[in-house]
Amino acid sequence: MPRTTAAPGVTVASRLLGILGSFDPEHRVLTLSELARRAGLTLPTAHRLVGELVAWGALRRTPADGYAIGRRLWDLGLLAPAETALREVASPFLQDLYAATRVTVHLAVREGDQVLYLDRLSGNASLPIISTIGSRLPIHTTGVGKVLLAHAPATVCAEVLGRPLPRATPYTVTSPARLRQQLDRVLSDGFATTGEEMTLGAYSIAVPVAAGDRTVAALGVVVPNLRGRARLLPAMRVAAHGIGRALAAAAYDPERTCG
Repeated sequence: MPRTTAAPGVTVASRLLGILGSFDPEHRVLTLSELARRAGLTLPTAHRLVGELVAWGALRRTPADGYAIGRRLWDLGLLAPAETALREVASPFLQDLYAATRVTVHLAVREGDQVLYLDRLSGNASLPIISTIGSRLPIHTTGVGKVLLAHAPATVCAEVLGRPLPRATPYTVTSPARLRQQLDRVLSDGFATTGEEMTLGAYSIAVPVAAGDRTVAALGVVVPNLRGRARLLPAMRVAAHGIGRALAAAAYDPERTCG
């Protein structure tokens, strides 16, 4: 649930951000009443601020009298230097990997204790999964997340392991001790796997992407089972190595440290 921002003394900017923060992957279209409730605003205030956001292009009206994120926010998001550079460098390698495997391919980075998906390639035969470009998922529930968490600073790992781990499916790992063992194995094996931990029927395999001596992203695939792991891992490692070499050659320096 988004944070409310209508406490006494809050600024107009925080109220505008509260409206924008009301949207998430499960709430892509909201009515004015829903926006007011989720942002903690009165209906007249929400009506005025939403009107300004629509006029600016941050929100757009839908045919059913709802509101959705506008194109202008997407355009601004594409200006983020680190993410844009990483996507541009990785794109040909992701395309080659998808062409060779025909499974869903992900590129992700760590954002706090979540996974941020920067790119995704999939086809008609790909498994239905929850992740989309720009979406964020709990870091402990995905293969790319476990890779990024394993390579994250010790303080990040301690924070994640020190609080309850949300359960997305009956197979989500919620034991800190078991997750710690899995992270240690990621470091020793060089890859992570998951089995129906975020989406039922979906398994994942992920490897780190390193620029120099620093893990800056994770490359993952989603498959119906792990029986083809031995076939997929070499291709994934070649792609990850290629991305890493290209990033190093471009002197890639992300604003956020992934590990």
